[in-house]
Amino acid sequence: METLRRVAHSTASAARAAGVAIVTGDTKVVHRGAADKLFINTAGIGVIPRGVDIAARRAQAGDVIVVNGFIGDHGAAILSARQDLALESAIQSDCQPLNGLVQAMLKACPDIHCLRDATRGGVATVLNEIAQAASVCIRFDESSLPIREAVKGVCEILGLDPIYMANEGKLVAVVPRESVSGLLAAMRAHPAGHGSVIIGEVSEDPAGVALLSTVFGGERIVDMLAGDQLPRIC
Repeated sequence: METLRRVAHSTASAARAAGVAIVTGDTKVVHRGAADKLFINTAGIGVIPRGVDIAARRAQAGDVIVVNGFIGDHGAAILSARQDLALESAIQSDCQPLNGLVQAMLKACPDIHCLRDATRGGVATVLNEIAQAASVCIRFDESSLPIREAVKGVCEILGLDPIYMANEGKLVAVVPRESVSGLLAAMRAHPAGHGSVIIGEVSEDPAGVALLSTVFGGERIVDMLAGDQLPRIC
């Protein structure tokens, strides 16, 4: 019960910060021994503003790809805790609400083409999904990816790739090139987007593929994540 009380207070605090209301609830019963601790499922309902058409199929050649800050923090934080890694600097999860940031983005650029949260499968999986849905090529630059040194360290120790690491407070946006400067200014002015950067662009060929320009000057295909890079955490 103490865990339930703590989680309920935390949930209420997060809802107030996000400006949302918790309007209903339910309980479930599982078999004895199947629930070692507390399980919580949530579903959110929102309203899309009139005139907004955001969909993966809208990505087109010339568009620019933006993320709102450091990637891989959440996955690395969970891994570090589970593996009990003795790191010099503790990694914090990036968990945060993004609705306020998205509202600021839409105000600056109502014609955002694609918008996705990079949770399971990370940024690499999101870019693959967009490339396949729109039949375009997504090109992104390894040197432009915002990754903390501590996150890189965890990935090197465990043999993982940070572009596949889960995030809980990061989004990937595909926007028209002519709108990107104003959009970045609006994102960086918001607490959830002050680290926003351009990581790549959209081209026509090869269609349905995500390509990463490496720090060594080469280029490699980034595939969709097959299976789970680590046990499911989000």
